[in-house]
Amino acid sequence: MKKRYNSELEQTSRIIDMKDKAVLLINLGTPDSPKIPQVRAYLREFLMDRHVIQLPWLLRALIVYLFVLPRRPAASAHAYQSVWTDEGSPLLVLSRKLQTTLQSKISLPVGLAMRYGNPSIANELKRLSTDGVRDLLVIPLYPHYADSTVLTVIHEVERTIRKKKLMLNFSVLPPFYNNDAYIHALKTSAQSALENEFDHVLFSYHGLPESHIIKADSTGSHCLKSENCCSNPSPAHASCYRHQVISTTQCFSKQVGLNEDQYTIAYQSRLGRAKWLEPSTEETLVKLARQGVKKLLVLCPAFVTDCLETLEEIDIQGRETFLAAGGKELIYLPCLNDSTEWINCLESWIDQKFNDNNGDSRNI
Repeated sequence: MKKRYNSELEQTSRIIDMKDKAVLLINLGTPDSPKIPQVRAYLREFLMDRHVIQLPWLLRALIVYLFVLPRRPAASAHAYQSVWTDEGSPLLVLSRKLQTTLQSKISLPVGLAMRYGNPSIANELKRLSTDGVRDLLVIPLYPHYADSTVLTVIHEVERTIRKKKLMLNFSVLPPFYNNDAYIHALKTSAQSALENEFDHVLFSYHGLPESHIIKADSTGSHCLKSENCCSNPSPAHASCYRHQVISTTQCFSKQVGLNEDQYTIAYQSRLGRAKWLEPSTEETLVKLARQGVKKLLVLCPAFVTDCLETLEEIDIQGRETFLAAGGKELIYLPCLNDSTEWINCLESWIDQKFNDNNGDSRNI
């Protein structure tokens, strides 16, 4: 695998005591409030990341400052306001619950950071280092690899440690898109809905520009080069988002007994004019309704925590789109959040990392 996807810094040879170890959960991020100024600040940080909009800095800045920030914050603020609770942003509230529940299950300190916004990666790393942590397991809360999720987390952790000269070694939990325990957790979360009558299941994954898929291809010659590239074995699959979401869908469907004609994969959350992975979730909702699907189950396995993209884009806007096109009922199945099976997954992976092989750092 290419160095760009190496999730570990060089480790020291000494064995580090358990008291020097900790876990850091990292999610995408959220504005500090659903008001326009805070949403604008969040979008600026998010969209100016070179891993999100993969263009030279000047061109990226022109797009963000001239075309996105003048208009987008108002629409995004309205969307955030529709899901914001008295406790705050759903993503942050639910991530905190995950952190608290996991902390109650393990003896190691569990930190929480957001790639964009607060709590910041920089502040959490500094706090953990000050508390005496020297060996850190970073857990990006994304089942599938993408430069705009996993890689940017790794680079930000590396950058912060280097800039602040922190005495921290870290390893990173790799994507777990086909991990048996993760698939079982998904199955458990959806079981009750699948036991009732339904017409179809939609797997709605966060979209990516096709250029991101091509850039992440470690071979430089496989991804999106043929119609069946995701089913043909290749080293490129280790960093191919599209292959990994298809794999998650197939693993899940096999576990619950879904036939291929019973489900559809689609991609949501498009931004800009670049060519994105298809089909789009919005178009698929309309198509399914017009094909006679009346009761639709929707899962969003690219997210482990409910957020704007699931609660507003799917559970509110997606439902409206489906019903307007002739559908009768859309049932959104919540993310894993702090469910027992998901906590068990994390606990087992952490235990494997820190207790196997006398604490040697390695991918799990």
